[in-house]
Amino acid sequence: MKQDIYDIIIIGGSAGSIPVCISLLTALKKEQTVPVILVIHRMRNVVSELDTLLAKEAGIRKIMEPEDKQAILPGKVYLAPQNYHLLFEEGGSFSLDYSDAVHYSRPSIDVSFESAAEVYGKKVLAVLLSGANADGAKGLSLLADIGAECWVQDPDLAEYPAMPAAAIAITDKIKVLSEEEMKQRLRDL
Repeated sequence: MKQDIYDIIIIGGSAGSIPVCISLLTALKKEQTVPVILVIHRMRNVVSELDTLLAKEAGIRKIMEPEDKQAILPGKVYLAPQNYHLLFEEGGSFSLDYSDAVHYSRPSIDVSFESAAEVYGKKVLAVLLSGANADGAKGLSLLADIGAECWVQDPDLAEYPAMPAAAIAITDKIKVLSEEEMKQRLRDL
């Protein structure tokens, strides 16, 4: 795989996804130019330093929580802000949305995946990790249907298998991979 075949990489997860997310971030090459977006469920009204924790554990200088209308820059890693849906706009910027929660979640992985499908089409690499509900399954299926590269964590190896299992149940156009297989594919970018 060549890095330039993707305009964006989106990794979504919930319960049990943080260790795998860190592992995947460490597999990315330091010189990678594709922006990486993390959409991870977090509690709404609790101070979170997840961006700092992820950056420290993955050995990344900084992970940013984008602001509304902020430009998406090459090679940067972004974390969807708490209590906002993260969307993408034509021209390469973020949009934050405060509409209703989806699958009890805001940010919703489905919302971000669906927005990425509209803006980036098949130039997306979408990854869905461990989680305890079905958020992300519908959006991943949409991305797969338009030809984007879509991976799910093997539910048998996920701490909470519901999220990847939900995606597998609605589409057969996704790759079911172990953490190690995902890391190797990211290294090959």
